[in-house]
Amino acid sequence: MTYLPDPATFSRQEDQASAGRTRFVATGSQTRGDFGLFEVTMAPGGSGPGPHLHRTFSESFHVLEGSLAVLADDEWTTAHAGDLVYVPRSSVHGFRSAGPDVGARFLILFTPGIPREEYFTGLVELHAGGRTPSPAEIDAFALQHDQLNLRD
Repeated sequence: MTYLPDPATFSRQEDQASAGRTRFVATGSQTRGDFGLFEVTMAPGGSGPGPHLHRTFSESFHVLEGSLAVLADDEWTTAHAGDLVYVPRSSVHGFRSAGPDVGARFLILFTPGIPREEYFTGLVELHAGGRTPSPAEIDAFALQHDQLNLRD
């Protein structure tokens, strides 16, 4: 019996799909479910998701440029270029711009490689044409993608 490993995957930037400010560097389908890796560009003063959790995957945030405010363990902290924040499954977290004049470019690593691109693409579709979906509509959509949004 001969063991032949799966072939390597090469993801060229010009072939990578995107949704809004998120580029899908490597999707779970490209990595046979091992991981997903996305690059996000956040404008100064940009918002991200509020407190939420995922039960079936972890997330790591690696800041490439600028600074990113990350909620982890009930505390907002600022991650700067070169910093990494690991958020295990079921851990409450969120992220946003570190300030009104501070943007960031960062990677999000999802493990395992669930089809998270469907969430980001769907969010863009929910906001299509300048539409503002209700918080209940966003929360219901998020829950379909293993994201439990926590609101006061």
